[in-house]
Amino acid sequence: MRFYISWLISLFLFFDNGEAICQRDSTARTTKVSAEVGALVTSGRMVPFWQRANQYGTVPLSGSFGTVRLGISSDYRALPSWRVDWGYGLEAVGNVGGLNQQVVLPQAYIKARWRQIELYVGRRRNIIGLVDTLLTSGSYAMSGNALPLPTIQLGTRGYVPLPFTRGLLSINATYGHAWFETENRKVYHTLLHQSSFYMRVGKPTWAVRFYGGLNHQAVWSGYSPYLGSNVSSNGHLPSSLKAYMYVVTALPASNASVDGFVTSFDETNRIGNHLGSLDLGAEFDIGDCTFMVYRQNPYDTGAIWYLTTITDGLNGMSIRRKHKGSGWISVERGLFEFLYTANQGGNQFVIEDPQLRGKVDYFNNSQYIDGWTTRAHTIGTPFITPEGDIRPYLPYGPIANNRVSMFHVGLSGRIGEEGTWLIKLSNSRNFGTYNAPFPTTLNQLSGLLQVSAPLQLPLLGDTQVNTSVAVDQGTLLPNAVGFYVGLHKNLFVRASTRRQRFVSPLFR
Repeated sequence: MRFYISWLISLFLFFDNGEAICQRDSTARTTKVSAEVGALVTSGRMVPFWQRANQYGTVPLSGSFGTVRLGISSDYRALPSWRVDWGYGLEAVGNVGGLNQQVVLPQAYIKARWRQIELYVGRRRNIIGLVDTLLTSGSYAMSGNALPLPTIQLGTRGYVPLPFTRGLLSINATYGHAWFETENRKVYHTLLHQSSFYMRVGKPTWAVRFYGGLNHQAVWSGYSPYLGSNVSSNGHLPSSLKAYMYVVTALPASNASVDGFVTSFDETNRIGNHLGSLDLGAEFDIGDCTFMVYRQNPYDTGAIWYLTTITDGLNGMSIRRKHKGSGWISVERGLFEFLYTANQGGNQFVIEDPQLRGKVDYFNNSQYIDGWTTRAHTIGTPFITPEGDIRPYLPYGPIANNRVSMFHVGLSGRIGEEGTWLIKLSNSRNFGTYNAPFPTTLNQLSGLLQVSAPLQLPLLGDTQVNTSVAVDQGTLLPNAVGFYVGLHKNLFVRASTRRQRFVSPLFR
């Protein structure tokens, strides 16, 4: 911890108000350096929900702690689209406390682009699905709740107009491969295939724009000692190139089609654990505001194709102002969401009858028994909760609670010229799972107030103070109140493609 603090102070002193001076040309690459030191104190055993959820696995689950966050990133230069360019990002988070001693890298990637195509390798913050990313309760499949997996991904840079459509039709598509960690997992060396395809109808300047698409996540390969003699390869799950093609296409497979090593479970279902969402949305510009409505329809088995789980999903409506408000305190953005996952096609599964293939059991799987988690965090919406999050006397499993009915409200705005505020409030009813239901319906209320403001400090100059208070009250999570305060500093280093002469503020 002393090392982190010493390094941070050195950076602050060197960059003096966030800028180093150098000679540069029009093709200069701008590198951003940031640092934050903070502390979180909680009244209970666990950190309140909204101070740890959707934080990319950087906030510990329990106990008070101090944190140091350092980041450096470089984006693409202002070059013609046909020119190849590259960038990178690195972020390190160190947490120290009575129950926590950890260093994690939520971002460590390098990227390259050509025209509107981008390739990146490493860990990078990412949210998948049609959703208001600032105020949301969490996108269904990938919400930013867990530490990003090491990934290789090829995709578009946002929405790209299709040729000959004059901007009327645009697509946003990705195709990637990722690796799960091996420590503290019951199925080792598992891999992840992920892809997405979304389309926008309407030009960005139009008053109405429609969106639709899907994302596909499939956990596959690996070794499970818990399967034993259930597979002909003594616990090894399909991992060949042929198996991968069946994972990507989600087509049914047999032992003959993939050269053996397919379990009866795989033959009955699909190779791997498949999940994702089918999304629809629309944006409307009305006066000084933009309205967005969206619906994410989750799928975890083939039940969605027979509409037996159509009542489940994430529904949202957000509104944001196009221009800043004139008051000293203003509201710039608002959101309402309703998440429902309690139906799951009913409480029985009859394979011979598609209308009775219920008990979908979101984020759980009979072979990949770690569930849709990484490092004990749910990868998707944090309201589908793993066993480590809930009170200890409740029924447990990799995903202990996936039957949820939840209302969520979010608001954000500005204070003065540079300050910001944000509120999140969520109320949920939780039923456990069909296989291990809670003895009674558990109600949970979780709230967050977050305020950031500029601050002038000796030596550090322009700094930002980040504060938050959060509360959990209910019967699903332990009751707790948490307080966080941190000092954040943005440091900018400007460099160019030519040879540079850097001048530190200390030697002006």
